[in-house]
Amino acid sequence: MEEIGIVKSIDGPFAKVAVQKKSICEQCTAGTCYLTDEGAELDALNEAKAQVGQRVKVVIRPYTYLKGSLLVYGVPTLALVVGAVVGKEFFADSFKSIDSDLVSAIFAFGAFALSFIIVKIWSSRAEKKIQYKPVIEEILTD
Repeated sequence: MEEIGIVKSIDGPFAKVAVQKKSICEQCTAGTCYLTDEGAELDALNEAKAQVGQRVKVVIRPYTYLKGSLLVYGVPTLALVVGAVVGKEFFADSFKSIDSDLVSAIFAFGAFALSFIIVKIWSSRAEKKIQYKPVIEEILTD
């Protein structure tokens, strides 16, 4: 995924880049941008040594985007299914006074909610790792 933007500020090895907000930004799962009224801002690794005001090409590595999407959508979905199966098969007998489908639903939604907490913890840790950051690959103009 490539974006063209303007470098707004430099902070050590990172640069804050303003890019044009697109319709896809609302559904994005990469978690690398901060949406503003003017567009989107992202913190990118400044490998090209760009300076403030320069137009640059920023690349979000495909595996980062794919991994983020899989984590945000795949893990909760899997947790929902596994929670339902575990609730129905292993715990329905423990709660004889409650309908087995209700036990299944409770475990499904419990696992679903727990998965969101796990995803949030993982994403906050991953946000700090350089390998998951967008990269300024090329300076287009001064």
